[in-house]
Amino acid sequence: MELNPRRVALLVAANTALAPFAIDAYLPAMGALADTIGASIHHTELSISIFLFGFALGQLCFGPLSDRLGRKPVLTGGLTVFALASLMLTQVDSLSELLALRFVQALGGGACVVNSAAIVRDCFQGREAARVMSTMAMIMMLAPLVAPSVGSALLHAVDWWLIFVFLAAYALFLLWLLGTKLPETRDMTLPAASPRQVIGNYASILRHREGMGYICAVATAFSGLFAFVTASPFVYMEYFSLSPALYPFVFGANVIIIASSNRVNIALLKTRTPQQNLRLGLAVQLAASSGLVLVTALGLNSLPVVVALVMCFTGMIGLITPNSISSLLDHFGHISATATALLGGIQFSSGALAGILVGYFEIENMWPMVVTMLMASTVGNVGVRWLTPKPGPDVSPDHA
Repeated sequence: MELNPRRVALLVAANTALAPFAIDAYLPAMGALADTIGASIHHTELSISIFLFGFALGQLCFGPLSDRLGRKPVLTGGLTVFALASLMLTQVDSLSELLALRFVQALGGGACVVNSAAIVRDCFQGREAARVMSTMAMIMMLAPLVAPSVGSALLHAVDWWLIFVFLAAYALFLLWLLGTKLPETRDMTLPAASPRQVIGNYASILRHREGMGYICAVATAFSGLFAFVTASPFVYMEYFSLSPALYPFVFGANVIIIASSNRVNIALLKTRTPQQNLRLGLAVQLAASSGLVLVTALGLNSLPVVVALVMCFTGMIGLITPNSISSLLDHFGHISATATALLGGIQFSSGALAGILVGYFEIENMWPMVVTMLMASTVGNVGVRWLTPKPGPDVSPDHA
């Protein structure tokens, strides 16, 4: 089967969009779901953290497995598990069932998504690969923007359980689409790394001081982001009394800002190094999170002020993440898949821990969210400045 770059980009983007839909689509229904299972909204929000833990584990385990068995068997298995878990989630009536099934659902999602970049690497190289990844990234930006709106519409049409029916149907559609439109992309004649080699590669990254600085930047930025994502149903819909119908628009504004900051990052790279942009993004995050703590302490935390400061914080993901990843892979180009899998595992685990800090203690105000965001941005700034060298002038702007 001849591989068309645009078709591969669309297929891979559709596959990768599964995770943001699973995370964000049910956010507007968090209150209704909490009422059904008889739990507080804070404890129900822990299902986001559980999903992130499972998603991280799925990437770490099934990435190397797809290198041994091929992309399609792992994709097929992951999508099947995700669909079945989604259908079972429609019947949950307790918090423990919700958390257990979200973990299983996330394992399937991790097995799917970890294959996306691998498929692009299998099929394309150089500029063609970059074009495919760019097309995929553009499509991916729409998923977190659209997901809460879809969830809100399904919630108002029937009830929260229809959101999980939708996720199951989406996974089954992907199962058919990828099964009929995408051939096995891995060259099965090439030897795959043994489990011992995979562990050794992971260890070599963990021992690399500068590399861990870049991983720290992504992990802490993601932690701050998911402190907000986890707390947002309570903060926006209960604390500020925003309606579930308006919630997707206020939440989605953050995605627009992240997309815009990606464009700003590209423009800045003409005159600045990735490391300089990375430190700029971290500094703005620290200022925004400090502002959130300050307005909360002074009682000035109105909805417009909080939304503006949160957007400043989340927007810096567009400066932090791409520059951190490119800087990391400059050191580990020979094991880029392993480095990416380890980064994803640490990134999603950190986001899960931040979500637990926000939701576990059931504090009926903004303090858990804003303090966690400040802690995350502080660790990110200190970690990068301690572990990575101070960036020098960009002697080759075109190369950047």
